[in-house]
Amino acid sequence: MTQQLSQCSRAVDDKYEELVDEQRTMGENPESKNLKPRVLLATACRWFPTARLAIALANAGCTVTTVCPSDHPVSKTKAVQRIYRYRGLMPLTSFLSAIHAANPDFVIPCDDLATRHLHQLYYKSRKNDNAESRISTLIERSLGEPASFPIIFARAAFIELARAEGVRAPKTAGISNTEDLKRWLAEVGFPTVLKADSTSGGAGVSIVHNLEQAQRAMRRLKAPPLLARAAKRALVDGDTTLVWPSLLRRRFTVNAQMFIAGREATSAVACWKGAALASLHFEVLNKVNSAGHATVLRRIENAEMSSVAEKIARRLKFSGLLGLDFMLENDTQNAYLIEVNPRATQVGHLTLGSGNDLPAALYSALSGQPLQPAPKITDKEVIALFPHEWLRDAVSPFLRSGHHDVPWEEPDLVLACIKHGRTSWGASRRSWAQNLSAVPKL
Repeated sequence: MTQQLSQCSRAVDDKYEELVDEQRTMGENPESKNLKPRVLLATACRWFPTARLAIALANAGCTVTTVCPSDHPVSKTKAVQRIYRYRGLMPLTSFLSAIHAANPDFVIPCDDLATRHLHQLYYKSRKNDNAESRISTLIERSLGEPASFPIIFARAAFIELARAEGVRAPKTAGISNTEDLKRWLAEVGFPTVLKADSTSGGAGVSIVHNLEQAQRAMRRLKAPPLLARAAKRALVDGDTTLVWPSLLRRRFTVNAQMFIAGREATSAVACWKGAALASLHFEVLNKVNSAGHATVLRRIENAEMSSVAEKIARRLKFSGLLGLDFMLENDTQNAYLIEVNPRATQVGHLTLGSGNDLPAALYSALSGQPLQPAPKITDKEVIALFPHEWLRDAVSPFLRSGHHDVPWEEPDLVLACIKHGRTSWGASRRSWAQNLSAVPKL
């Protein structure tokens, strides 16, 4: 098995070098004014919000291409000019091939793994090419200061950086072994939050209330993905993202974070060279499950969250789309920063007026044209995200009382999400029929 992995790795490196040689002949993509800036959306998973972001960017004036797994929902939209295939066993080669073909002005990662791939591609291009390589220049323009790349995926290091900037954030520390865990618990107490680096969507988070739970959670969070799970994801779901971590038995770094009793909140920010151009702030009202992603949000104005967004963007010298997660403390309403998401998040497509339209802000920065926000999609504060809240509960009151964010202008995308929900969310026939009857006919 080790020999086969080594041969596969050499083949990927050879292909990478071949593509880099081709890139050298193309010249740099200058940072000039472009009325139709070319944006490449990069994703390693079939996440529905990527399709919504593609539509919003195209509506803002961008030419949009994507590199994504096969059968991605984005293929059901009219917004994307070209789709390039992402192959989980050859991720860097997939991304490099897409960049070579699309020749983008900007790349936006739409999940954490895609961000990691772009970071790896940056380091590899710097190693194998001159300091002015087109690839590294493109990635730096798109993601910001490379010195921040290692920090944003190290939870404890990021929180330490935020606290140094005067940001309110809970104490966080790396936990290497049982003795570290016991020392942390003796100092901080219960409940406490354990989080694994390189995870997202709540999959690597556990709230523990006693030592036995904490030890069990630490073992689970540290462990590499089971080979059976990786094989199932690859063969049944067509998702190969767990294959390499499983085969290489890659263990995760675990961190402990002080528990903040409060309500979850989230921010999405469009950044350009360390400046926060536009932002959206929400309180989370409903989630797909206790540890999962949000399904219903309430738009809020929060001066502390806005200030944190500006401080983090400036400190990281960030460019692109950034997500920040908070806890709004019950007693004080103080906003505690608990997480950073260096990528597009599921609310990035929402256009809610001046200062709250991320696609328009990025288009203006890339094109050099005056900012022209799109019309507000709704004046309602509560937004139910499609298809997630509908799949969670087809008779949820939020679907009627709030703005149900269904992309009716893209009927093929709506139908694809309904069909995907039938298979991926494991709905029973009864609940599936109930869900389907709740959707108006197209």
